[in-house]
Amino acid sequence: MNSEKLTQKSMDAVRKAQSIAVMNSNQLILPVHLLAGLLKQENGLIPQLITKMNKDPELFEMETDKKIGTLPKVTGSGSANAGISSDLDRVITAAEQIAANMKDEFVSVEHLMLSLIACRDKDVSQLLDSFGISRDDFLNALMSVRGNTRVTSENPEDTYNVLEKYGQELVGLARRNKLDPVIGRDSEIRNIIRILSRKTKNNPVLIGEPGVGKTAIAEGLALRIVAGDVPDSLKDRKIFSLDMGALVAGAKYRGEFEERLKAVLNEIKSSNGQILLFIDELHTIVGAGKSDGAMDAGNLLKPMLARGELHCIGATTLNEYRQYIEKDPALERRFQPVLVDAPSVEDTISILRGLKERYEVFHGVKIHDNALISAAVLSNRYITDRFLPDKAIDLIDEACATIRTEMDSMPTELDVISRKIVQLEIEEAALKKENDSISLEHLEEIRSELSELREQFNSMKARWENEKDAIADVRKVREEIETVSADIERAEREYDLNKAAELKYGRLPQLKKQLSELEAKTEHNSGGEKLLRDKVTEEEIAKIVCRWTGIPVSKLMESEKEKLLGMEELLHKRVIGQNEAVTKVSEAILRARAGIQDPDRPIGSFMFLGPTGVGKTELAKALSEILFDNEKNIIRIDMSEYMEKFSVSRLIGAPPGYVGYDEGGQLTEAVRRKPYSVVLFDEIEKAHPDVFNILLQVLDDGRITDSQGRTVDFKNTIIILTSNLGSASILEGIDEKGEISTEAREEVETLLKRHFRPEFLNRLDEIIFYKPLTKTEIMSIVELMLDDLRKRLAAQHIRLELSDDAKNHIVDCGYDPSFGARPLRRFIQSRIETLAAKKLIGGHLEPGDIISIELEDGVLTAN
Repeated sequence: MNSEKLTQKSMDAVRKAQSIAVMNSNQLILPVHLLAGLLKQENGLIPQLITKMNKDPELFEMETDKKIGTLPKVTGSGSANAGISSDLDRVITAAEQIAANMKDEFVSVEHLMLSLIACRDKDVSQLLDSFGISRDDFLNALMSVRGNTRVTSENPEDTYNVLEKYGQELVGLARRNKLDPVIGRDSEIRNIIRILSRKTKNNPVLIGEPGVGKTAIAEGLALRIVAGDVPDSLKDRKIFSLDMGALVAGAKYRGEFEERLKAVLNEIKSSNGQILLFIDELHTIVGAGKSDGAMDAGNLLKPMLARGELHCIGATTLNEYRQYIEKDPALERRFQPVLVDAPSVEDTISILRGLKERYEVFHGVKIHDNALISAAVLSNRYITDRFLPDKAIDLIDEACATIRTEMDSMPTELDVISRKIVQLEIEEAALKKENDSISLEHLEEIRSELSELREQFNSMKARWENEKDAIADVRKVREEIETVSADIERAEREYDLNKAAELKYGRLPQLKKQLSELEAKTEHNSGGEKLLRDKVTEEEIAKIVCRWTGIPVSKLMESEKEKLLGMEELLHKRVIGQNEAVTKVSEAILRARAGIQDPDRPIGSFMFLGPTGVGKTELAKALSEILFDNEKNIIRIDMSEYMEKFSVSRLIGAPPGYVGYDEGGQLTEAVRRKPYSVVLFDEIEKAHPDVFNILLQVLDDGRITDSQGRTVDFKNTIIILTSNLGSASILEGIDEKGEISTEAREEVETLLKRHFRPEFLNRLDEIIFYKPLTKTEIMSIVELMLDDLRKRLAAQHIRLELSDDAKNHIVDCGYDPSFGARPLRRFIQSRIETLAAKKLIGGHLEPGDIISIELEDGVLTAN
């Protein structure tokens, strides 16, 4: 036996035969051990060939193991070593001769198997005869897998049946109705056909953003080939989709990857142009399989692409084409780019209508047309970081999956009753142990309630099961309709007109009638309220958009309508004395939620001007709490941190080459994560003037591009800028009615024009002046602040009361027109909170006690 002549798989089979002999305590390695070794190889060629001969390789392996179990065993020191028997040596020598006769350079597993079939060893012959495995059958199976390939390396199995191993055939999938229909894209498919018809450089590459449908175009070509809707030069062609992952996976040894790829290319080349190669994610060929001194896939493809021996269709994104393919001009010149743009909303709706039936059959639901329109329109408007039609298809798929999971789960109404029954059963079991009259009375009540609930549960469960069965019947008929439609297409393609007519005018109308009857019956049986929903409507789509983005796009519920209409009143309660600001902001939000504001601008952009402590920042916080139920859901940018010119890069991210380039900007990252939010630029006049240039496109177009080239959408944000600019003029210019005088307004506007550029001011929706607070308004603010303190004390079960004199004293001592309401907070903290704290720590208070604050001789005291 010459071990150098054996392939790696053959050596592996011999080693396996030895370990089987040792495990079974056999003294010699016999041909039957080798047969077992060949059958036990993982993803081995012999089990594949036995399957091709319509035999069961697992059963064959079991019988072989049984046969080995009957062989004589040895015990003692010699049992750990098994030598090769003369019979096995003859088998391997004969295999070398078979390999030489087949013009092969190495002895592969198929040569060993042919030698075992020919050797007529008693045990092996019995096994082969019992399974009916003959030499001729084995050779036929081998030819179907191996073809004319010769064994010229130690890993020949990698070069057998390569097209099945390392990819899939798209035209075959299209014939079996496994591909989704492709709607539109006629010009791109025509472009591909034109490029494929060239003599040289006939290799189109589809370039477009992720999710626009590049792979679908290749599938569309496969569907057209099946339908015969292509020029004669492309008829009966096959499209082989190459899986680079499978090609690289498991290629351990040097040269193994190149060998596999060469086998694929030779197979395609020998088909004389009948096979078109499709490489999805084309950029993966650059560097694939490259190790020290080896060639990558791109370099192996170049000569064949240039000579026109290989028709290759590629697909890759714009960024990856630029990053990988364009950097290699020799590779780039061999491809002809075909740009694939995202379809329009109207085209997306057509695509969704074409796919609708597939999704209905798969999920067993009914999709309304308004859901398809909503998916296209809402995804286009609100999901800005992805592309049509992919994002719209995802919306439909998720909405269908939501309805499907609801259908498969117990309805909420039933679940509530079921839990209530369990709870009452526990109570019943506990009360059975009691014998007093009250417990017995209560037990009777529970039993009567239980019997009612069980009756209700059983009737609802029966209704639920009926509805579920009806939906399952509808789904079954829909699946049948799809199968029949596919059969009709196949029959028409094969010119089996009798079968096509029989299905088209007999079976199909019958199934459609059955479907409409079942649907009508389901509607009729449900009568009033249905327990199960099997329809996807625009409401489900809106909920998913809301879940993905946080933007409320669903139809307004009654509770939310009331909340929005009462929003102005709620804001007035929180922000005292600034009616103009509250009204303007409330109106902007009402316009946005009604869906009539300009879709290409932010919901509203406001500049609040006024002295410190009058409620500019407070309004932004209050707005955030009303809209998002949490005042922390506010993106706050303190402009005092942006005093230097270079600090503008912190908002949108550092430019390439600088530290922190990968981290993104403070503003852009925050808005990308929370597209529906209040963005507050506090103390805007403190920032460097260049920072305002960044805000120009945000205020006008509702978008900004960050340092990494990503467009961030500001169309669902409320932008508030606060400033103390001109506060001295506002404080001095208050007339008798407490309003800001016209002269003061003009003075502040002049100051604004001096400080900000006209194009910046012109882009703001409103510039709102905040008035200094009057004493009456300060009293209301004192009440708000005291309410806040009362809430904190209530946690310790203590109440707080203040006399009117004490409140007036707080207003007199804590109010300063120049500083607004902020000194009040400090005064309440230092006087009122300190008094309460002393009482609490002194231990004089019991839960439920009242702390009463009075004014005695100009000093606040607590009792």
